[in-house]
Amino acid sequence: MTSFAPKTYQRSVLDSVEQYFRACHNHASPGMAFTLTTEALWGSGSPYRPINGFPADMPYFCLRIPTGGGKTWLAARSVALVNTHLLRSEHSLILWLVPSKAIRDQTLKALRDREHPYHAALRDAGPVTVLDLDEAKSVTRATLDTSTTVIVCTRQAFQVGDTEIRKVYESSGALMHHFDGLGDVQRAELLRDDAGVAPYSFANLLRLRRPFVVVDEAHNSRTELSFETLARFRPSGILELTATPDTQHTPSNVLHSVSAAELKGEEMIKLPILLETEPDWQQCLAIALDRRQRLQAAAELERRAGAPYLRPIVLIQAQPRRQNQDTLHVERVRDELIRNQGVTADEIVIATGEDRGLEEVDRLYPAGIADERCPVKYVITQQALAEGWDCPSAYILVSMAELRSATSVEQLLGRVLRQPQAKARETEALNQSYAFVVSRDFGDTASSLRDRLVEGAGFERREVATFVSAGRQEQAPLDLDLQRGRVIVKPITFALAEAPALRELPKALRDKLDWNKGESTLTLKQPLSDSETTALTASVTSEIARAAIVLASESSRRAVEFFRTPAEAGLRLRVPQMAVRVQGELQLFDDPEVLDYPFELSPYDAAPSAGDLAALGLADQVASGGQIDVSSEGRLVVGFIADLQRDLSFAYQPEHWDEVHLATWFCRNLPEASITHASKRAFVSHWLQALLQRDGYDLARANRQKFLIRNLLERRIRDLRLAAAKQAYQQLLFEADPALRVTVGGDYWFEFHPQAYAPSRDYDNRFGVYAFRRHYYGRIGDFDSREEFECACWLDQQAERGRIDFWVRNLVRKEASSFYLQKADGRFYPDFLCRLPNGAVLAVEYKGADRWDSAKDDRLIGGVWAELSEGLCQFVMTTNRNWASIDERLGPALPPTSIPAEHDLVRLARSLPDHGLHADELGTIVHIYANAAAFAVEFPLEHGRAKVVTLERGDFRLPGEGFR
Repeated sequence: MTSFAPKTYQRSVLDSVEQYFRACHNHASPGMAFTLTTEALWGSGSPYRPINGFPADMPYFCLRIPTGGGKTWLAARSVALVNTHLLRSEHSLILWLVPSKAIRDQTLKALRDREHPYHAALRDAGPVTVLDLDEAKSVTRATLDTSTTVIVCTRQAFQVGDTEIRKVYESSGALMHHFDGLGDVQRAELLRDDAGVAPYSFANLLRLRRPFVVVDEAHNSRTELSFETLARFRPSGILELTATPDTQHTPSNVLHSVSAAELKGEEMIKLPILLETEPDWQQCLAIALDRRQRLQAAAELERRAGAPYLRPIVLIQAQPRRQNQDTLHVERVRDELIRNQGVTADEIVIATGEDRGLEEVDRLYPAGIADERCPVKYVITQQALAEGWDCPSAYILVSMAELRSATSVEQLLGRVLRQPQAKARETEALNQSYAFVVSRDFGDTASSLRDRLVEGAGFERREVATFVSAGRQEQAPLDLDLQRGRVIVKPITFALAEAPALRELPKALRDKLDWNKGESTLTLKQPLSDSETTALTASVTSEIARAAIVLASESSRRAVEFFRTPAEAGLRLRVPQMAVRVQGELQLFDDPEVLDYPFELSPYDAAPSAGDLAALGLADQVASGGQIDVSSEGRLVVGFIADLQRDLSFAYQPEHWDEVHLATWFCRNLPEASITHASKRAFVSHWLQALLQRDGYDLARANRQKFLIRNLLERRIRDLRLAAAKQAYQQLLFEADPALRVTVGGDYWFEFHPQAYAPSRDYDNRFGVYAFRRHYYGRIGDFDSREEFECACWLDQQAERGRIDFWVRNLVRKEASSFYLQKADGRFYPDFLCRLPNGAVLAVEYKGADRWDSAKDDRLIGGVWAELSEGLCQFVMTTNRNWASIDERLGPALPPTSIPAEHDLVRLARSLPDHGLHADELGTIVHIYANAAAFAVEFPLEHGRAKVVTLERGDFRLPGEGFR
């Protein structure tokens, strides 16, 4: 079976789903559970929005996963969570809805393939059967009773008024046996025809079995008709998967939102997208082909060092043919590649409605276009590629037209973004995507590309700013919409002998101009693009005036100064991590289970607690449709979950096992690798015997409540293991000579990726407005309180004074993009991490006075981390705006005179051969950080490109200044 290791963010998504399902049983309704779960997960509870036509408290939620995030695997893995934690049933019926027949066929193939990771994820639910709709219309009762049955079909199959949809509601002799022995309650729920008869229909079978519905690409199926159709089947819950959830018409209940930055941080997608525009379509193709050749050379160099095979693919979007109009259609682009660009015919494949070249490639080569024997390097399409076709080795998008067609551009971008083998390459150029567009307006093209990433790929508006960058340095100043608040534009004023015909110019261009009639000068208030320059030169008549405009336009693009964050400038933020010695070997301390501690379950601990018995009694009340006392003022009727459990008890009759079989089932369904099977079996048997000795408990009730009992056993074992882990944790860190057992740093460092910062919420000025200048990233995560915000302001001010190089607002529960210290019972995420001028890292935690006492464990682990770091780390926890406790950890502010002269830094940079610079190159300081703790130098290279080199303290010494 193909191995698949889930990414950290995927495990986090599944944890959120499990937490929500558990909460559905622990709170008055799934709606309340949703709000409380999102509050526990993200610090702010989201309101639950029911769908018209469904029960108001039906579990209905959405997972927001951007393009390339593995939605299908997450859905497959969620089925086991549905069975165990929501339905509490060994088997279930899953109705899996997809947007098209192509996606249906692809999903069916993957879910049925025992070698595919999707099938492996699905089998976590136990025995599974995967059917299409036609097969499901004759499914047997035995199949539904003995396996989790997944029916994959298109949404349209239930929504169109044709023969297929009528068959869903028509009586079928093949389904008659499903309706034998129904009780009055079950019969009352069946649909009836005009004569009042309940047919033996597939629709009625679904109503009996209460399917859980998975909706893939859910943003395409949110019409009243689609919801009305689903409601007829009485689903037990709905899980939506989409990159772009609805936020307006029928807003989705987003339980967990994954950002593109998280995908980048975990090597799932190639970012940033380097964009270049070129008005000449043949030159645009030539530049793209040159880029592909360089990527190919890098891939071959890596392969000689042992990396996997990679052949970068170019996706070319041609224009459609139009009558009586010259267009850059598919055949014309193909001829250009062969005749003028040196491409051979077998390296090109055409994928349009008429030419299905990709299907032929899949037929000829076992691995399709990724097969090493396949020669294809260029895929020419017109609108969009076949749905479901996947090629992670696609690196370059070439568009022969402006980025106007949203659907096709979004789809092609999705192909280009996926990272081959979901693993970063050694060569940074192979971790990026590339877009070449035939256009004269770089700014407009960049803006359109970002819109496509937001509207189609599911990126957040806040993060696309850094994910689309200029591929050519000279085009960056034209992207001013991206740089608002981070750029200084110097107006260019020049003499112009004649007045331009401003009225003939577009308004957007006129807004960039200021004509002074008295002095005969024209001011360019913003840089002009090539197309704007052409339009402006056409508004004057003399060659001298036109030449002056061209020169001024070129100057306008050089008169832009960008503010760059430390991350953008290439400065590194690395934080030492804790490693523990296990059996003589060091390994990262990221799980208390790595500790070497004895843990054996004892039968003396095996008995249900008073809380366990109360939970079992409460579950019986819910299952019987009763009421639960919630306060002295009234009683709360529990509706949906009670009805659901009742219906499932009718549909899936539990097997009446004896104690031995029941204990065996518990052991098999308690995934506890840290204990032996024998001790687990003894523990479970004693616990079960103790339960059955209680009044009112017998085997029938234990069989009926076995999923809840499983959860209670799991919690009890977890509590016992945690107690043992805490004891080992204390011995490891707080007994004599912890340095013999723990190391900080060494080979273990957490590095903040320049493009993997993914706050669940960005700071929105709710505590005040402050322009943070020394934060490591352009974005900044939200603060928990006003005092925490004020602490961040104070840190930024110290950085401005040179006492801190830069700092970062650390995130919580974002393991791929945040630093944490492992504790016995969880993880501690310090609020702020500051890089100090001496290279050390200061961790700062701000605690409200009301939480100071409960944060003792955080203070202890932070103190040990700093103490064992040998000066690499410092830690301080403060409260009540006690900035003095942080101040004493910082050195004095460096006087401005200690900043070396810029020409000295340039001279110094030239003298460092390690950076590949030559003495005859001219350099310009781009940014100086923290009184020359580091600086970035930009050197122009051939073909109009530029190389930015960042030097940090320790890399250099200035003669005569004693600076290091």
